[in-house]
Amino acid sequence: MDIQYLLFLQDLRNATGGVFNEFFNAVSKVAVDVMPFLAFVVFWCVSRKWGYRYLLTLGIGELLNGIIKLTVCAYRPWIRSELIEPAGDSKVAATGYSFPSGHTMSATETYGTTFAWQKKKRKWLAVFCAVMIALTGFSRNFLGVHTPQDVIVGFVEAAILIVLVGAVQNKIDGNEEMLDFLTLVGILSVIGTLLYITKKSYPMDYVDGVLLVDPQKMMNDSFKACGAFLGLMTGSYIERHYIHYEIPTGSKNLPILGFVGFLLAFSWKVYFAPATIVAALGGHWGNFVARFILWFFVTAVWPVCIKKWAED
Repeated sequence: MDIQYLLFLQDLRNATGGVFNEFFNAVSKVAVDVMPFLAFVVFWCVSRKWGYRYLLTLGIGELLNGIIKLTVCAYRPWIRSELIEPAGDSKVAATGYSFPSGHTMSATETYGTTFAWQKKKRKWLAVFCAVMIALTGFSRNFLGVHTPQDVIVGFVEAAILIVLVGAVQNKIDGNEEMLDFLTLVGILSVIGTLLYITKKSYPMDYVDGVLLVDPQKMMNDSFKACGAFLGLMTGSYIERHYIHYEIPTGSKNLPILGFVGFLLAFSWKVYFAPATIVAALGGHWGNFVARFILWFFVTAVWPVCIKKWAED
C-alpha cells in the first residue's frame, strides 16, 4: 500500500507537470536547513529556558532518529521499487536510511516546540506551525523520498520528545545536581551511540555487483547528531557553571548580535565546515567535529560574546 500511495502521488506530480515540486522541496529544505537556527536565536535573544528546550529536543531527536534509522536499515522507496522516481534532486539530497523521516522529525520538533510555546499567546502562529508540520510530512511523500510510515513515526517520535523534554525541564529546572547528572548521561549516550553504530552489522545487498546502499555513508548523519549533542552537553555545562548567561533584554546591540551569531553559525554549517574540517577528517569524524564546534559555539562561546558586547 505504501508504494502504491507514492505511485499515486508520482502520477499526480507528472499530471501537473511538476508545478508543485519546487514548493514542496522548499518546504522540506526550510525544515532542516533553516528552522534549526531558530533554536539558536531564541536561546541568545528571546528566552534561555525555551532556547534550551528547542536545543534539547533537536539534539535528542537527531540522536534517537539516527539510532532507529541505523537499526531498522529501511531502504528508500526507489530502492524498494524501480517504479518510484523521486522529484528533482531529492534522490541526491535525501541522506540516510528511510525510516523514520528525519525531515518530518526536525520540522515537528521546531514547529511543534513553537506551537507549545505560542499556542496561548499567538494562536495564529500556533496554527501556522501545525500547518507547516503537516506540509513538511506530506512533502516527503509527494517528493517520493519517504513512505507514509516513515513520516508518521517521525512525527510521533518528535511529538513525544517535545512533551517529555518539556515535562523534565519543568520538573528539574534549577536543580544543578540533577542537570549535571543528566549531562553525564548525555555524554555517555553519545559514546554508546558511536560504539553501537560502528560495531553493529548492516545489510550488504548487491545488484549486478553494485552495493545498493553503503552503510558507511548512512552513518554520516548519526556522526553529525553525536557531535552536536556532545557540543550541547559540554557547552551547556560550561554555560550553567561558569557563564551564567542572562539575555540582555533591552540592549540596543542584542538584535544585531543575534543576527551576527546566526550568520556565523549558518556560514560554518553550510560553507566553512564542509570545506575545512569535513574535507580534512572525512564524512564521519569531520561531521562529528564540525557539529560539536557549532553547538558548543551556540551554548558556550557566543553567549560570552553577547554578554561582553551587549552594552558596549
